[in-house]
Amino acid sequence: MSAWSDHLLVLPIVLPIAASGIMLLLDERRSGLKAAMSLATAAALLVVALALAAQVTDAPLIYRLGNWAAPYGIVLVADRLSVLMLLLTAVLGLFALVFAVARWDRAGPRFHALFLLLLMGVNGAFLTGDLFNLFVFFEVMLAASYGLVLHGSGEARIRAGLAYIAVNLIASLFFLVGVSLIYGTMGTLNMADLARRLSGPGSEDVVLVEAGCAVLGLAFLIKCSAWPLGFWLAPTYAAASAPAAAVLAILSKVGVYVVVRLSLLLFGAGVSEGFGQGWLFAVGLATVAYGTLGILGVRDVMRAAAYAVMISSGTVLGALGTGNRAALSGALFYLVGSTLAAAALFLLGEILQRGRDPAAASLAVFADEYRDPFDDEGATETGRVIPAASAIAGGAFLLCTLMLAGLPPLAGFIGKLAMFSGLAAGAMPGSAWAFIFLLTVSSLGTLVPLVRLGILGFWVPHDDPDPVIGPLEFTALAGLLGICLGLSLWGGTGLAYTDRAVEGLSNAAGYIHAVLGEGTP
Repeated sequence: MSAWSDHLLVLPIVLPIAASGIMLLLDERRSGLKAAMSLATAAALLVVALALAAQVTDAPLIYRLGNWAAPYGIVLVADRLSVLMLLLTAVLGLFALVFAVARWDRAGPRFHALFLLLLMGVNGAFLTGDLFNLFVFFEVMLAASYGLVLHGSGEARIRAGLAYIAVNLIASLFFLVGVSLIYGTMGTLNMADLARRLSGPGSEDVVLVEAGCAVLGLAFLIKCSAWPLGFWLAPTYAAASAPAAAVLAILSKVGVYVVVRLSLLLFGAGVSEGFGQGWLFAVGLATVAYGTLGILGVRDVMRAAAYAVMISSGTVLGALGTGNRAALSGALFYLVGSTLAAAALFLLGEILQRGRDPAAASLAVFADEYRDPFDDEGATETGRVIPAASAIAGGAFLLCTLMLAGLPPLAGFIGKLAMFSGLAAGAMPGSAWAFIFLLTVSSLGTLVPLVRLGILGFWVPHDDPDPVIGPLEFTALAGLLGICLGLSLWGGTGLAYTDRAVEGLSNAAGYIHAVLGEGTP
């Protein structure tokens, strides 16, 4: 690698924290400058993620801070899965920020600094190679998310935000207890070193390690909104501002990522092989069922998007619990598309709600050129001309519906079909059939309420003003949904990438060798 690329791996952490630190020194009235800096940083993070995706191979990329060797020094590790999550974070962050610059970044102080600190914490959680720094990035991410949930004030946000803070403080407590048990037993928190020690002969300490990992897993199951611990997600995300909710969609995926990473790295082989797999399968199915029942009962788009986030997390947990690599690969592909579609649905929900507020009409940029031609009193309306903004919002809503329900021809269907094909190629026990059945029912359970909301929002006559979409808001929606369409067109390439990502996750020996190197005792 060239000299500049030697430090590429640390940029997703350094860039946002440096930019947010500078913003905290600037006066709040410099909103234009802060927005420009924030957008430039988010765009740079996307470029860095793309560069890392081009560099990553079967062997993980390693960055040793201070050139201290693992397991004693801090190490950053990038393999295909972590780079995929970096890309997803960068895309969500950039387009949510573009949407926020239209109006929401001025609804409260220090929005851009909090936003970039959130991105820094998420990127660090995806790149870190030890559990201690995972806790550090986890807390930075959560602290920034508290401010973003409360951004814009209002009683509903305060109520949801206080509950969200309380739940995550409990999760942090479980995290500390789990990490303490693991360190007290094994004397290390480096993930590769833990995997090396657990792959050796068994001892009585293994029970304590498994107990610590179980407590640690409980913290991350809370974070990924797994049933019955995910009751907080829908009220919190529905109450948050639209760009905050869109970027918060990646937070639950941090929990999913850590569960997948530790399950395959620590318990893929050795004395604790398959530890917790049955529980993960049961929790995943219960989460999908709970999310489906929740979305069936919603009456607004924001809550529907929140339950869709929960369903995608449960899908990955269930696929991981099956032990089928092809199913896990399809679930990761579905996770990417469904997260992007749910983020777009959050943005659409805010546009539709704002369309019912006449005071917001002054912000319209897409002027609705086409008006009802029947102005005479008593005239009979035989049709309705759809304004430009309504047509754009309706098309976007349709794409989100197809993606989240997993219907052809979009990427959601490709991911679910890959899961079904992988399970069908295996031994097909009763649990696999149950998973296929539940995912099929979940697709129908997602489609029905979203279609109902679409009919009520776009086709049922009402006296509310038509939705209005600004150019920045249109750019954000077009970007998110354009990538969803790209995933649909190049689904084979995407699935090949997730296949290789799962193969890399299953190769614990290659991960250990890359991080610890030759001759490590």
